Amino acid sequence: MNKAELINAIAEKGDYSKKDAEKALTVVIDSITGALENGDKVTLVGFGTFEVRERAAKVAMNPLTKKPVPVPARKVPAFKAGSALKAAVDKK
Repeated sequence: MNKAELINAIAEKGDYSKKDAEKALTVVIDSITGALENGDKVTLVGFGTFEVRERAAKVAMNPLTKKPVPVPARKVPAFKAGSALKAAVDKK
């Protein structure tokens, strides 16, 4: 499912116009992004948790030249699925 399909699903299931559904989705994404930029954790009970994790600096290998390449430390977004989401996906 891509963003346009998600907007259509929100509009249909929530009985919203596509424009309102797109606004709502944009606000949710912007809010989660803003919280992560500030280093906050976003927990949606049953769905999952968005957080920022630290990646340590390391030395990688360039596969073409076989020379070591330093990779600086950085922060990356991460998502951990909640129990209700895991259970929904694992239905058999």
